[in-house]
Amino acid sequence: MTLALLAALVGTVGYGAGSVLQAAATSRASGPAALRHPLYLAGLGCDLVAWLASLVALRHLPLFAVQALLAGSLVVTAVLGRVFLDARLRRRDVAAIGVVTVALVAVAASAGEQAAHRPPSPFTAAVLGGLALCALALLALYPRGRSAALAVVAGAAFSGAALSARVVRVPAAGTPATRVVVDLLTDPLLWVIPVFGLLGLLAYARSLERGAVGPATAVMWTVEVVVPAVVGVALLGDGVRPGWAGVAVAAVLPAVAGCAVLALGPADAPHPATGPAHGVGLS
Repeated sequence: MTLALLAALVGTVGYGAGSVLQAAATSRASGPAALRHPLYLAGLGCDLVAWLASLVALRHLPLFAVQALLAGSLVVTAVLGRVFLDARLRRRDVAAIGVVTVALVAVAASAGEQAAHRPPSPFTAAVLGGLALCALALLALYPRGRSAALAVVAGAAFSGAALSARVVRVPAAGTPATRVVVDLLTDPLLWVIPVFGLLGLLAYARSLERGAVGPATAVMWTVEVVVPAVVGVALLGDGVRPGWAGVAVAAVLPAVAGCAVLALGPADAPHPATGPAHGVGLS
């Protein structure tokens, strides 16, 4: 469990640092040139490391804990942005950083060991249905949809990626290598992870085109924390330490609220620019 917590923290720091590096790159170049800038590529590298770390965390920690901790990347972004990009922090942002930090410590402390729990038999079909709904919603909203609606789709897509990563079959230790490969490649939930991630990327990018980055990020993160948390506890056996249920609920809510305050910060503050980098969807 300690390793899983460390992995989640690596994901948090990686996503936050990646956002700042990408913001620094876009301040030095524009258009396609920004995507080739060394700082932008370094930011993508941070995102990749963070995403891999989040996969490790999801195998051993409840979804509510992992997603809340990853949402804390907004704190890392705000602090590093202030140091390296001279981004302005309001008093409420400083207060939000303190609240989120304390809340995330409580969330991590309340997380119980993840129980070996097989999802209900219709779970895979439900995930595939959710993938289809996300795709249809994106197609319908892409031409003229509102930013908030697109952000909801992005959050739902990244939630689908997190849920799929949580339950994808991992063969037991000692299983022959050929059997491991066959089991993984024949699990549809493995293949939907990058598809969910791509849908989330497209929806979030379009949401940013249609509205301000702060509200879009706040909506996306709220969905991305709440949906996996509810499904994880209700259907996947995600556990809370005995006697800590009230602490977990009381901590997740201010954590999400604090992240929303940071996401709605000043226009000159850096914000995450790529959705999956903040969930499990190949950010």
